Amino acid sequence: MSEQSSAAGRRGKHYPDAASALADIVADGQTLAVGGFGLCGIPEALIAALRDSGVKGLTAISNNAGVDGFGLGQLLETRQIRRMISSYVGENKEFERQYLGGELELEFNPQGTLAERLRAGGAGIPAFFTATGYGTVVAEGKETREFDGKHYVLETALTADVALVKAWKADTAGNLVFRKTARNFNPACAMAGKVCVAEVEELVAVGEIDPDQVHLPGIYVDRIVVNATPEKRIEQRTVSTGGAN
Repeated sequence: MSEQSSAAGRRGKHYPDAASALADIVADGQTLAVGGFGLCGIPEALIAALRDSGVKGLTAISNNAGVDGFGLGQLLETRQIRRMISSYVGENKEFERQYLGGELELEFNPQGTLAERLRAGGAGIPAFFTATGYGTVVAEGKETREFDGKHYVLETALTADVALVKAWKADTAGNLVFRKTARNFNPACAMAGKVCVAEVEELVAVGEIDPDQVHLPGIYVDRIVVNATPEKRIEQRTVSTGGAN
């Protein structure tokens, strides 16, 4: 267990705010795994605190970079992210501008490959073969092998110095419950991080969560921050115009 994790365990996992939870664990040049899918299930308060910390030169592992001005898009605006390891980046114009202008590095991944790379990192598996991407630019420069007449690409695992995740509920031991599709990449990011900080809407005592309802065991969570009223901004809202069919 890391020194930071041990210290957190001695004084309890609950921190009063996002800034204090990140204060002694984030630094320039780190790799961070950030949960979420679009704007669904993103750790809003932790991302804002990371922006305010001023750390720079970051590599961010995340399905996407949020949108302009929200989510990880805030860190693009402040030029704190140097490199993204992502799957989908189509909702962020600042991302596009920086990437096309040579200001931002990008390692592009098929979505399932990204999820499996994070899962492998958390499970201690250094690499795996997948058929996804064979024969495309995704496979350029990577080892390929043939198994039973089918071609596969070798993908390496992903780990992070710090994981920032969002859950619905936690107990004081760090056991997490995610709400519906907000689970998305969050458990995999948590497992892949050397230190994991979880932002939750509700914190309860140990024993108040049915063990069968725990989605991620507390062993993976080092610090907890309560954000009871997150904004939960909708990426693109489409509303029916009404009327008879």
